[in-house]
Amino acid sequence: MKKIIIGLGSCGIAAGGLKVKDTLNSLALEHKVDISLGETGCMGMCYKEPMIEIADNGGRTIYGDVDEKAARRIFESHIINNMPLTEYIVLEMDSNQSDLISRADSKWTGGSEESFMSRQKRIVLERCGEINPESIEDAIKMDAYKGLEKAIKSMTPAQVIEEVLKSGIKGRGGAGFPAGMKWKFAAASEADQKYIICNADEGDPGAFMDRSILEGDPHSVIEGLIIGGYAIGATEGYIYARAEYPIAIRRLRIAINQAQERSFLGDNILGTGLKFNLHIKEGAGAFVCGEETALIESIEGHRGMPRIRPPFPAVRGLFGKPSNINNVETLANIGWIIRKGAEAFAAFGTEQSKGTKVFALAGKVKRGGLVEIPIGMTIKEVIFDIGGGTKSGKPFKAVQMGGPSGGCIPASKMDTVIDYAALAETGAIMGSGGMIVMDEDNCMVDIARYFLNFTQSESCGKCTFCKIGTKRMLEILERITKGEGVDGDIEKLETLAHQIKINALCGLGQTASNPVLTTIRYFKDEYVSHIKDKKCLTHQCKALIKFNITDRCTGCTLCAKKCPVNAINGKVKELHIIDQDKCTKCGICKAACKFDAVCITD
Repeated sequence: MKKIIIGLGSCGIAAGGLKVKDTLNSLALEHKVDISLGETGCMGMCYKEPMIEIADNGGRTIYGDVDEKAARRIFESHIINNMPLTEYIVLEMDSNQSDLISRADSKWTGGSEESFMSRQKRIVLERCGEINPESIEDAIKMDAYKGLEKAIKSMTPAQVIEEVLKSGIKGRGGAGFPAGMKWKFAAASEADQKYIICNADEGDPGAFMDRSILEGDPHSVIEGLIIGGYAIGATEGYIYARAEYPIAIRRLRIAINQAQERSFLGDNILGTGLKFNLHIKEGAGAFVCGEETALIESIEGHRGMPRIRPPFPAVRGLFGKPSNINNVETLANIGWIIRKGAEAFAAFGTEQSKGTKVFALAGKVKRGGLVEIPIGMTIKEVIFDIGGGTKSGKPFKAVQMGGPSGGCIPASKMDTVIDYAALAETGAIMGSGGMIVMDEDNCMVDIARYFLNFTQSESCGKCTFCKIGTKRMLEILERITKGEGVDGDIEKLETLAHQIKINALCGLGQTASNPVLTTIRYFKDEYVSHIKDKKCLTHQCKALIKFNITDRCTGCTLCAKKCPVNAINGKVKELHIIDQDKCTKCGICKAACKFDAVCITD
């Protein structure tokens, strides 16, 4: 029996995966073919969704860009006639690797996208795109909960913490604090009740690591929470996930119920007498709730606002009890570390930053999606060797790393090694793992304005320096992008940025200025051009440009028909003119013109 597996993570569903599933179902009934039709999460190649995999005695074949029409062709060729349809193949393996047990360490040997996978080392993502995330049996076949069994049956809590410390894993949520140290602090606190919390409040623009992990392999996070609870003495756990992740939350609920049925959760875990219960708290989408004390406030039913520290959560956290908070990716590593040993994890990475890191490749990159690399790879290798370079083919200009709390790293620094220390030297941070790629058409002043607008609107308002300081900075940036900048604006931005960094209460405010500081550091000429020359070098700031029609115009009228505000006038076969007072500078006319007659001027 042939198996057809459909990628139904958020990216696959958004691209039309459910329609492809219905088509394949209909074809199987129509042709009376006995097939097994399953589903999986995102395997990382979001840019190729919808994707389907066909597994049979000949191996595994993954097809990409599969719409309903392509699904029919693939079904007829591969399922009916046993002939793979080459034009849609993105990955293939000739040997018989169709059993889930042998999938864990499978190596792809062909396909147009082999290079996307070959440079990765998948620890967190080892089961994503491989299992049905709603089947605990699939997860167990690929070693889920073996780390838990080893921990509670053959290790003391102190030995578990020591193993996590030896692995060298740092918190993958952005701060980069050693996870084992956090566990050790929480374990040392004495109390009648302790809590362990998963921070799944992923809110960075362009970031989707946590969502994809929870959608593709929720059991990895659940296992990490149970092991962590055992290590620090917590019997209650929470997963704080934003409500905008309905698929992740639904699959988490299914996974929790399945884990309870298998005695991985509950009052008698695997017959050992250990107790651990897990709850889901849906967040309302406030970015500040990614800060651990604001998250705690939200779980307690209060407005999400950071607390003054100390005391730290390890001493007094959720409901006043000692608590430990780790993010999704950190916890998803734990089962693997305990199962295979700290040394196996520490074999990857650099001297100061061990293991692997998951990144979301977004922006103007050819192969947008999810990748997991050994720490120590360079930015250039990730963007060009794995990501395929810029989608436009234009020169790479910069990458925003670390989200709104991170910074813009220029092309001149593309050989920077990806580890916590090296990235900090550039003015950026590792962050939770967002990488937004930009090409030569991006205006870095406008990019700074965009990210500061995000953090300013997400400020909780508790700190004057954060709420008002970022507002003043945003006002300056908005003036600059409108051509209203004045001498001294750059210096004023830097002064405000450093004051906010020093005086803000939480990480949101302390890092809010990073995009501004890094763009000034590496792209100061663009700021100067906006302020002194009233020009945007990339023609992205609408207030500083005009759309004009040149004598190349043939009078075809297409631009006038496409203009949404009727700003273009002219007769058939005569030169057209744009009414600058009506023009909204949307660029539709330029995109529509077949004669390259529409140009942008300063």
